[in-house]
Amino acid sequence: MDLPKSDLRPTRRISLMRKFFDSEASGGIILMGVTVIALAIANSPLADAYFGLLKTYVFGLSVLHWINDALMAVFFLLVGLEIKREMLDGQLSTWPRRMLPGIAAFGGMVVPALVYLAITWNEPHLRQGWAIPAATDIAFALGVLAILGTRVPTSLKIFLTALAILDDLGAIIIIALFYTSDLSLMMLGAAVLCLVVLVAFNRFGIASLLPYLAVGAILWFFVLKSGIHATLAGVALALTIPLQDKPKETRAEDSPLHRLEHALHKPVAYAIIPIFGLANAGVSLSGLSLDALLSPLPLGIAMGLFIGKQLGVYAFSELAIRLNLADVPAGATRVQCYGVALLCGIGFTMSLFIGALAFPDQPELGDATKIGVLMGSVLSAVAGYVLLSIAPREMPLRPSRPAAYN
Repeated sequence: MDLPKSDLRPTRRISLMRKFFDSEASGGIILMGVTVIALAIANSPLADAYFGLLKTYVFGLSVLHWINDALMAVFFLLVGLEIKREMLDGQLSTWPRRMLPGIAAFGGMVVPALVYLAITWNEPHLRQGWAIPAATDIAFALGVLAILGTRVPTSLKIFLTALAILDDLGAIIIIALFYTSDLSLMMLGAAVLCLVVLVAFNRFGIASLLPYLAVGAILWFFVLKSGIHATLAGVALALTIPLQDKPKETRAEDSPLHRLEHALHKPVAYAIIPIFGLANAGVSLSGLSLDALLSPLPLGIAMGLFIGKQLGVYAFSELAIRLNLADVPAGATRVQCYGVALLCGIGFTMSLFIGALAFPDQPELGDATKIGVLMGSVLSAVAGYVLLSIAPREMPLRPSRPAAYN
């Protein structure tokens, strides 16, 4: 039955809005806008109020620390849930599926770090920032792919998502091993005790999320005071959330892990990550010169992201395919694969986060880090978008081999 014209327009608006907020990549599009806003505020008459607010202390921590240590713990909780689900029941549940994104992620972390170290080698105090260009921002990268639409095959979108998830896992390990301050054994012991309680909840089949979240909040406090970065409490909590909940009675989609992941997805994508971007992307560009842009720290980060990421991801992927260690994303061309490798140079969220850990309480290095991350990410996003928008789609990469990610 045909609807009156007056009924069609509201329905269409609701549909478009729902599609936007249901899209995995829409959070990345929002993040792009927030980044521009943060830069605009930091270079406007509101700059003093903006930076003053971030330095304001509330309950013993500055607003910036609450964002980076508490809100980002929720982000890492979601990352941990995604990693666990994909490893046990998703696109990374088997070794053949893990090989190509795993090898690509490894190359995409090693080569950028080497590029950064090569550029900053004569500045020993900058070497601790080696991991800054080693991470990929999945939201930003998927945001660019969303703009490209059907010009990029679904198989490459899945490949990029899987690569970024493994990339996040590598970043978590790096943070735990290399960006930990002096440890408090008493607080660390209390955190371990909380973790034991969470594991016991899992073993006894407790399906309610409330006990996990309550103990997880206590775990976060002890990890914060232990010297290990507080966000890792989110990952630890995620690993204890059950993926299966009485499978004979409940569908896997209704497990505690899935329920929590679905509950966190929109708050993280549309609130926490934009707040993080707004708080961390703002940098004053007044007095910025070419010499400052080409100084070792921003140049090392920018080239690590733009040059190191594309070379590491594409070269290691190509090597894995040629050695028959992995299959090819279905229907992808060489140019499209290289375009996705370019998009992996969008570091942003995790790069800014690691930069804050690498150079704490050093504002001049913090600003240089932000400039380097922004330069490398923008170059990677623009180059990847342009290449993928003009890339031919007719010839498959390796038609004679079985294709992955159908």
